[in-house]
Amino acid sequence: MGTAINADAGYKILARNISRVFRSKRAGEKRKEFKAIDSINIQVRDGEFVTIVGPSGCGKSTFLDILAGLSDPTSGAIYIDGEKITGPSLDRGIVMQGYALFPWRTVRQNIEYGLEIKKVPKRERREVSARFIELVGLTGFEDHFPHELSGGMKQRVALARALAYDPEVLLMDEPFAAVDAQTREILQDELLSIWEKTGKTIVFITHSIEEAVFLADTVVVLSQGPCTVKAAVPVELPRPRRIRDTRNSIDFSRISGEVWNLLHGIEIPAVGTGLVPVYGGAANFEAEKRNLDSAAL
Repeated sequence: MGTAINADAGYKILARNISRVFRSKRAGEKRKEFKAIDSINIQVRDGEFVTIVGPSGCGKSTFLDILAGLSDPTSGAIYIDGEKITGPSLDRGIVMQGYALFPWRTVRQNIEYGLEIKKVPKRERREVSARFIELVGLTGFEDHFPHELSGGMKQRVALARALAYDPEVLLMDEPFAAVDAQTREILQDELLSIWEKTGKTIVFITHSIEEAVFLADTVVVLSQGPCTVKAAVPVELPRPRRIRDTRNSIDFSRISGEVWNLLHGIEIPAVGTGLVPVYGGAANFEAEKRNLDSAAL
């Protein structure tokens, strides 16, 4: 990993003053700089589920790349368990939107990949992969290849592979964006069930406010670039959560509305002021009206 610090008690991840500047130069032009991230500070407790939302292109994935050790910050540092991140490591599992499965490997062989890197004996690898195949609901598909699986099943394999070698932190970059709405809800429920059983620390990037609120203990709201932290919104909804019950609750609507308003820079006036905020278009009218109604309760 790198340099150690005396980490604050209970924090698994500490991101301190993370900035990222990209520099480019074309023939005959001066070097140009583009600041994607500007002084991000995030703290994640051990076992916490944190989701990150922000405008498209604001730098969410860039931050996750730095956390994964795939990219270096221009300034600042990120620590896991007090150790500075200096590159990729098996203490972090990564699940991406595009599955990234090996097409020549079966379900079982894909899941065992990280265990092979750690030189886990074959018999133990088989036991671990069997456990995670059952955990993600793929029993009976052990010997299938990725092209024989649906999108949702591929994402289950990617999740099982990331969990099988027992990383300290699970990083997820819009992992359910490529599947249909019904499958997405099923995977969200299954992810929460797996998280409840494993107790992993998870950082999850999404464009969906409802997904962010449903899954998280804390929703981190980022600004348009250069990306900064607008707010960290606590999600004080009871657990265990399941979609049908949680999304029908008044508190879920209220918190979702708060996150929506933060993203769009809308301040809800106090009840009884007679002020009416400007809506962001007809397509958003019902959602925004629901947010206002919830805020008034």
